Parts: sequence; structure tokens; C-alpha cells
Amino acid sequence: MLHKALIPALLMAAGAAHAQGLPGVTDGPGPNLVIEVADSKGTAKGKIVLDLYSDKAPKHVERLTALAKSGAYDGVVFHRVIDGFMAQTGDVQFGKQDGDTARAGMGGSDLPDLAAEFNDVSFQAGTVGMARSQDPNSANSQFFIDLAPATFLDGQYTVVGQLVDGWDVLNAINKGDPAANGAVSDPDYMVKVTVEE
Repeated sequence: MLHKALIPALLMAAGAAHAQGLPGVTDGPGPNLVIEVADSKGTAKGKIVLDLYSDKAPKHVERLTALAKSGAYDGVVFHRVIDGFMAQTGDVQFGKQDGDTARAGMGGSDLPDLAAEFNDVSFQAGTVGMARSQDPNSANSQFFIDLAPATFLDGQYTVVGQLVDGWDVLNAINKGDPAANGAVSDPDYMVKVTVEE
């Protein structure tokens, strides 16, 4: 297991090796989720591109793309960001940037929860996973992107994709309070989320 103090150095090395994406990661057949990120004042921070694994988690990928195409993800905050672990977003019910985000992370969408699609992909830096409650079959709209390897999540959360561009943008997302389980008081948000087939 990596010593926590080594993680920032390894992430910086990864960023230096490939400023936009991650070393050794290439864009697959897609579909891709393209996320425009801004800070709480609306200042653009850049784009994140996620390659979704429709072969590994078809129902979850179908959900993410449907919500993106409907505009449901537009304006949703990164409500939980833990330095050295992950950035979580996607609460279309309670996570809209222009509303009261006090309950962000507790909601989903008006669509039914999904049955788990656990697969053989390991959680590494840039891996995209579906957030859920204690029930393995409770993923709905929320997802997270790993900021560092998190193999302890393997086989317990559905992997839906991988970051292929915008590592620098992801790493610059406003972090939350570790004492509050990563809750972000001044969260960045997804201005616009589009799908590239």
C-alpha cells in the first residue's frame, strides 16, 4: 500500500509525464463524457473528458449518457472532494449550483436505481466509479473520479470509465474539508456536460 505522503508526488509525476491525461491511458471507443468545469463564481477551469466503458457497465453508461444528453448534469456541483482520494458529483436532485446544495450527495435522479455491474477494472488514478449507498444496487446518477489509486473499492463499486483528458483540471477541483468527509463549502461545478459518441 502506498504511503499517503507519496501520493501527491506520484500524482505530480503522472501530471508531468502527460499534462492533459494520465500516462499509458488512451481514449477508447467511447462514448465520452465531456465536462466543462467552473468555480463557484462561474470562472472556467477547463474540461475533463471521461471515456465510458459501455462493454463493462452498459446500464450505468446508458444512465450517465442519458442524463448528460437531457442536460440534467449541467450546473451540478462537485459536492464531495477528498484530496488524495476522489472527486464526487452528479446529484441532479440536490446538487444544482444555483440552488441550496446543503443536501448535495443525498439525492439522485427521477430514474430508478441501478443493479450493480461490478467488473474486473481496478480503481486507479482517473478511474470513474458510480457512487451508491450501503446497498450495492443503489447507484443512480452520482459518480466519482479517483484522484489516486483506490484498489480497496475494487469489486464493491461499479467502474464506468476512465479520465482520458483534463487531469490538471480534475486535480485543481476545489477540495473539501477532511473533517467533514470531504464536503466542499465553496464547490466547483459542471457547467455543461455533453456526450461524444
